[in-house]
Amino acid sequence: MIAPRPLRPGDTVRVIAPSGPFDRALVLRGIGWLGERYRVRFDWGIFERQGFLAGSDARRASELDGALSEPDTAAILAARGGYGLSRIVARANWSALRRAPKWIVGFSDITLLHVEAARVGVASLHAHNVAGMGRGWEPARREWCEALEAPHRCRDFTGLKTWVSGTVEGVLAGGNLSMLHAAHAAGRLRMPSRALLVLEEVSEAPYRLDRMLTALISSGALDRVAGVVLGDMTDCGPGRYGISASEVLRERLSTLRVPVLAGLPIGHGTVNRPVPLGVPGRLEPGRFRVCPG
Repeated sequence: MIAPRPLRPGDTVRVIAPSGPFDRALVLRGIGWLGERYRVRFDWGIFERQGFLAGSDARRASELDGALSEPDTAAILAARGGYGLSRIVARANWSALRRAPKWIVGFSDITLLHVEAARVGVASLHAHNVAGMGRGWEPARREWCEALEAPHRCRDFTGLKTWVSGTVEGVLAGGNLSMLHAAHAAGRLRMPSRALLVLEEVSEAPYRLDRMLTALISSGALDRVAGVVLGDMTDCGPGRYGISASEVLRERLSTLRVPVLAGLPIGHGTVNRPVPLGVPGRLEPGRFRVCPG
């Protein structure tokens, strides 16, 4: 797995909108903040809207291909997630990313970009989209920059809940559960050997979490997983059956017979800390350590 080089102030970063439309003011504020530290490149087409998409498939696919191919771009930053990336992602020129590695940054629907980056052996960053940076949380902004400018620094997440005890090392993979399920259905998901699977989700009923996890487990897609770390399951309430997301996740993940931690501060909650994917990590009771080396 190749880790793109660290960002430096003054580097060129490209903002793209490969999925759904977004709050224009938030993204413009995020771009303005980025412009104080980096050279920001974007096309005004990112503000197009076509129903639940940020413009046509042709517009979004062309933008993604252009960003992947730019040799002077140090990072590709998603304006927002939403829906739409699955319509274009498989036909993008991913060999260009391998030839000119650059950080891909985002979460939620952007999980599909992380999946494709992993397929060609390039590490990426699960972190706030540009819209999130537009909210102005200075501690989050500082940590976001640090994750890109010092990507080889070890990071510890402590105080996590231990659901299944054990200590294991492996390579980080994952993101949004729905997107991983979609990637598997499309034949695009490949878990690295001894994967440390990171998961988050939003607005899915517990029975749907059960359905997606069951499909991934039964198909063998998670056979190479050595440990699991759960992030936020935002708005995944009990629903009419009174069964919580935690109950479903505990039961389904126990069938993998690997260590499981919960409470990683990533996802659609208030806090979404940056976590690199495709790099080594260590999972032990109550603690998750990311150490790219």
